[in-house]
Amino acid sequence: MLVLVVGPSGAGKDTLLDGARAALDGDPEFVFPRREITRPAEAGGEDHDPVDEDQFVAREAAGGYALTWRAHGLAYGIPAEIADDLALDRTVVVNVSRAVLDAARASFGALRVLVVTADPEILAHRLSQRGRESAADIAQRLARAEAIPVTGDDVVVVQNDSTPQEGVARFLAALRR
Repeated sequence: MLVLVVGPSGAGKDTLLDGARAALDGDPEFVFPRREITRPAEAGGEDHDPVDEDQFVAREAAGGYALTWRAHGLAYGIPAEIADDLALDRTVVVNVSRAVLDAARASFGALRVLVVTADPEILAHRLSQRGRESAADIAQRLARAEAIPVTGDDVVVVQNDSTPQEGVARFLAALRR
């Protein structure tokens, strides 16, 4: 099954994904493919495969991605090779933009969407702790989170408003449903 992880900035998606990846290390049922992003590896953030814009466009045109989107001036791609893992009945877990959910549902049919979230006050605090955005930028991110609801029978909400350990436990429970 394809499991798409979405949620607003500051919800802790990367923390929960990293924790789940570590907890499931060695379990062949679960696969956590790396995203390809048009961002240098040394730029920080998640561990990803860096590609330049020309490489991304060429790979996208050649069908090298199962899903793609653009956000915050970057291009993101999920490698098409996830189809091989899905054919082997593995659970493929990827962090995606909410903007690709309809395309993913159309392409893959049955899937699960894990919405990682927290109360707005917690999101605002986490975003300010990152030190990457101004107060106005944070307000915009919070408004966008409220403006794009994620709905559907395939949606499971993972509330990440406690410790990282509790969040990972909730995330793992949602993965194993």
